[in-house]
Amino acid sequence: MAKNEDNNERRFLEGPRSRWSELIFTIKVLADFIRGFRKLHFVGPCVTVFGSARFQEHHPYYQMARQIGRELAKMGFTVMTGGGPGIMEAANRGAKEAGGYSVGCNIKLPHEQSHNPYMDRWVTMEYFFVRKVLLLKYSYAFVVMPGGAGTMDELFETLTLIQTKKIANFPIVLIGCSYWHKLIEFMEMMVQQGTLSPEDLNLICLTDSIEDAMNHIRKYAIEQFNLTYKRIKPIPWLGEQIAKVRMKLEA
Repeated sequence: MAKNEDNNERRFLEGPRSRWSELIFTIKVLADFIRGFRKLHFVGPCVTVFGSARFQEHHPYYQMARQIGRELAKMGFTVMTGGGPGIMEAANRGAKEAGGYSVGCNIKLPHEQSHNPYMDRWVTMEYFFVRKVLLLKYSYAFVVMPGGAGTMDELFETLTLIQTKKIANFPIVLIGCSYWHKLIEFMEMMVQQGTLSPEDLNLICLTDSIEDAMNHIRKYAIEQFNLTYKRIKPIPWLGEQIAKVRMKLEA
C-alpha cells in the first residue's frame, strides 16, 4: 500500500475527525453522486450485469456475458456494468455489437482499473458505495454472473434492498448453476434456521439458459412494470446530452 493511502486509511480508522474534515468528506461524496447523476441521467431503462473482472475473452463465462449483453440490447434495454474488464467488458461488448446502448460505472482503485472500450457513456467513481447506488438506481433487472467478493457484495446488497422493500421487486438472475448451487444450498439452510424467509429465495432465478434468463426478465421487468422509455428533455446550458436509446422496450 502506498504511503499516502496508508495515512488516509489510518486517519479514517482513528474515529471522529474534525468537523471540517467530515464536511470535506461529505462534499466529496456529494460530488461523486452529482457526477454520476449528470452522466447517467438519460440512459433509459437499464439492466445491470454483475460479474468477475478476471475472466478473459476465451472463457465460457465471458462469452455468455457477451451474448447476454446482445440479447438485453435487442430487448431494448441499456446494458449497465461496473465498467471494467472481464464479465463487465463482455456484457458491454455484446450490447454494442447488437447496436444497443452500453454504459458503466467504473471505480478508482489503488491499482487503477481502466474502463473497457465498449461503452457509449461511463463515469469513474471515487467511492464504492456511490458506485453501487448508481448501478442499482437505473436498472429494472439484475444479471449476476460468476464473480468474487465484489460480485457477492453487489448480489446481497441488491437482494437486501428488494427484501426490505427499499426498491421494487426487480428480477435477479443468477447465471451458472454449477457455480452458484452451493450458495443456494447455504441460503436454503438459512431458511431452515429461520434467518431467511422462504419467499426471499423466490426473488432469484438460477439458470444456465440465456433464453430462460431473457424470458424471466421480460416477464418480471418489462411486463410487470409496463416499461416504456419516457424521453426527458435535456437542458443544454447544463451541458446535458440525451442518450440514443430505444423509445420502447419489446414485450
